[in-house]
Amino acid sequence: MNIITSQQLLENHPLSAFTDASVFGALPEPAILWLLKNGVIREFKPGEELFSPGLPGNSFHVILAGSVDYYKYHEGHYAYIRKHKAGEQIGFVSMIALHDRVGRASACEASTTLEISSAVYHDFHLSHPLEFGILMMNLAREMARTLRNTNNILVKKVTER
Repeated sequence: MNIITSQQLLENHPLSAFTDASVFGALPEPAILWLLKNGVIREFKPGEELFSPGLPGNSFHVILAGSVDYYKYHEGHYAYIRKHKAGEQIGFVSMIALHDRVGRASACEASTTLEISSAVYHDFHLSHPLEFGILMMNLAREMARTLRNTNNILVKKVTER
């Protein structure tokens, strides 16, 4: 894993490349730039972990490039849940629920993420209140889509019996 600056990121990706990301949807470029400058941008090689079970859930990652697999851990077993793609986030539920990580996230390919800690999240709320509301709506929308997909899987399992 390698940490890079927002300037290094923007040398390879124009800021406009991130405006279509579901997490950043409808956010103005200055707000996205603020998050890039205040968060931690990490480059991962395939197989490297973003987080593992038991670690504090005090941040979330926006996947800027590449993709990340998530494996839920429960009672001594891992189960593959899904692949998170560029533009999506991973880890927000742990941060907002104030609990430790309950799974493992690892890069499936060369990937770049923006880690937003709870402190940066709070500071964004104070410095960009309107944009924070948009970010919250985007994060809530993504959680709702995930919940709907999970419910659909459960219904399918139950009706296959």
